[in-house]
Amino acid sequence: MKPILEVHFFKTESGAEPVREWLRGLPAVDRKIIGEDIKTIQFGWPLGMPLVGHLDGDIWEIRVRLDRRIARILFVTEEGTLVLLHGFIKKNQKTPKPDLDLAKARLKQLRRQK
Repeated sequence: MKPILEVHFFKTESGAEPVREWLRGLPAVDRKIIGEDIKTIQFGWPLGMPLVGHLDGDIWEIRVRLDRRIARILFVTEEGTLVLLHGFIKKNQKTPKPDLDLAKARLKQLRRQK
């Protein structure tokens, strides 16, 4: 079965991949759960709640339930590609504005790089 979307990590102008680096800092069990959720989206897009929620403009979130924690990965879909912009452990009900603003800034940078 062929995936509907390719998955790419957002890359800064210096070559860093912030979401990949964030994932590396998580326990292996958390990385596995997040990876499975990303794969579900990759093969099942378009999807909605409870796994995927729309945040603002072109930015969506992957809603990941970990053991005693909740993770979010903010992403955009561009030309058949799922681009992972920002990942974080959620501590409040609402997505923090600084996290959303960071994803928006990375999206602008992504579109400038094309």
